[in-house]
Amino acid sequence: MLNLKRVIGFAVATALVLTTPVRANDVIKLATTTSTENSGLLKNLLPTFEANSGYTVQVIATGTGKALKLARQGDVDVVMTHAPAAEAKFVTEGYGRLPRGIMENDFVVLGPKSDPAKIRSSQSAEEAFAKIAQSGTPFISRGDNSGTNMKELILWENANIEPKFKGYTAVGQGMGKTLLMTDELEGYTLSDRGTFVAYSGKVNLAVNFDGGAALANPYQIMLISTDKYPDLNHKGAQALSDWLISDQAQAMINNYKVQGEQLFKATYNK
Repeated sequence: MLNLKRVIGFAVATALVLTTPVRANDVIKLATTTSTENSGLLKNLLPTFEANSGYTVQVIATGTGKALKLARQGDVDVVMTHAPAAEAKFVTEGYGRLPRGIMENDFVVLGPKSDPAKIRSSQSAEEAFAKIAQSGTPFISRGDNSGTNMKELILWENANIEPKFKGYTAVGQGMGKTLLMTDELEGYTLSDRGTFVAYSGKVNLAVNFDGGAALANPYQIMLISTDKYPDLNHKGAQALSDWLISDQAQAMINNYKVQGEQLFKATYNK
């Protein structure tokens, strides 16, 4: 015969276990770029880390500028971005510590397959940008202070072109939405290769220029100052950073493919 008190007690205990929220020190708040999210990389990596560590990673995917702002404000535990100059400033000013380069992909100039600005013969990204500006073909900029947007503005500056020409449009959107708008407007844009490959089935764009090392796109993970923000989950942030440079994570980064194409190259050197 069932002991009714035991049954009720077990049911209550089970309900408490199922409804107990995750403790704050078990959650790691990661601010990172839309490219790591849109490409599907984080969805591939993080479940393994969470299963092995017991932590839960809360991802805030946004542009690099906003990600670093969240980190400066102490609103996240760790940050992973792809804008070397901005990252160096973040560390130099005492907000970031232990920057680690974990992977890279590259930037590419996308546009209509017909290449109306004839940029495929360009010898540099700056030459390609100059041809786009002169052609009157639309150029769609993320315009969101992301790492991609920062790189784009550097290229315009190096080309001695102010991005205010007819057809230049800053949309203030992430990479995925920018690709969709570029496709709709039959224009050009600068994109990280990973997001483009992930979206290649949704858009009719082509890689009309890639620049090798000149358009390299390195990613770093950085911890946040313990002096400025002692109450952050520094232990969890350290655990995530340590795992991302591990042999397991670096192999997973190298092996992650979309439509048979490797999207990122692991770069951590011990």
